[in-house]
Amino acid sequence: MKKIGFVTPWFGEKISGGAEMELRGLVQHLSAAGNPVEILTTCVQSFNSNWNVDYHKRGETIECGVLVKRFPVRKRDTEAFDAINYKFMNNLSVSNQEEQVFLAEMINSPMLYQYMKEHKEEYSLFVFIPYMFGTTYYGCAVCSEKSVLIPCLHDESYAYMRHFKERFSNIAGMIFHAKPEMELAKAVYDLSQVKTAVLGEGLYTDIVSDSERFRKKYKIEYPFILYAGRKDKGKNVDTLLQYFQEFKSRNKTNLKLVLIGGGKIDTPVGIKNDVIDLGFIDIQDKYDAYAAAEILCQPSKNESFSLVIMESWLCKTPVLVHDDCAVTKNFAIETNGGLYFKNYFEFEGAVNYLCNHPDEKAQMAENGRRYVLDNFSWDVIVDRYMKFFGELVKEV
Repeated sequence: MKKIGFVTPWFGEKISGGAEMELRGLVQHLSAAGNPVEILTTCVQSFNSNWNVDYHKRGETIECGVLVKRFPVRKRDTEAFDAINYKFMNNLSVSNQEEQVFLAEMINSPMLYQYMKEHKEEYSLFVFIPYMFGTTYYGCAVCSEKSVLIPCLHDESYAYMRHFKERFSNIAGMIFHAKPEMELAKAVYDLSQVKTAVLGEGLYTDIVSDSERFRKKYKIEYPFILYAGRKDKGKNVDTLLQYFQEFKSRNKTNLKLVLIGGGKIDTPVGIKNDVIDLGFIDIQDKYDAYAAAEILCQPSKNESFSLVIMESWLCKTPVLVHDDCAVTKNFAIETNGGLYFKNYFEFEGAVNYLCNHPDEKAQMAENGRRYVLDNFSWDVIVDRYMKFFGELVKEV
């Protein structure tokens, strides 16, 4: 097999974000297993930086043990992009012409696409992650017969763009983290000519955690529900806070809610003394927090995998997820590693059940842990990816 080029809008060792962290781990482990992989990306720093600024120097570097090739970005009309992005974010109607402007004025690198065109015979495949950026849309067009997409797909307005429907129906392959993600993609796009597979996401499974160390360090004596992740309405954290406030008003309990991760969100006045916001904490403290928690609650309605659920199971803590997120609900059902809720009363019932049934709670956690070890350890993921790539190369 020739080289495999992973194409992404930005890349770096310290960039946070689910797709970014997944890609780092994936290319590191594929490379360590002897597979020829490269990163093809722009000079932009990250998602949260200015997409008109080339933060990194153009050229080649070795990062995370992998060759990274960076290309400068095309200057963009941010006002035009923002106006149309506002429509997408608020589920307003977007015309075909507006879609074209949206794609043209997001992060793009014509020099990257030109490089791919000139050097495509050196690569067996180009793998794009995630789906909604210019580097993916325009990159796939360069060599569609060698293009594989890891979409990280959510049920959101961007996914239904006409241009994506046309482009993604003509690529070689598409890789998913979970069955509901693949089902969504097949409902939205015509994938009849696209090779598809659910491969999951790799995890470091040798996690060591210590619940008492966490409690002692942060001086938390009472039992608590844990939320780990970005604190904003997009992650449905406001619903978790509302439900927890109602729970405290209806139940005599010393249960607390601990929040870890970035972002800010207003805590209702009535539960300020029961909500402990630790902000960013180091990774070992995060593992210890999982172990100390009664439950990890993942209230998000839009996830294509959910790393925090898997980490919680590895630390022997069950999960509580939202009924409206097909992916996390499917994981909870498939593993019997947690419960799910659609409204407040289901939330209350699930919390009380898990807190009052320690044996069943421990069994759920063990079910989840075993599922992660069997399906998402890095050796399993690398084998799955290389088998999928090998089959694709034969077909190409």
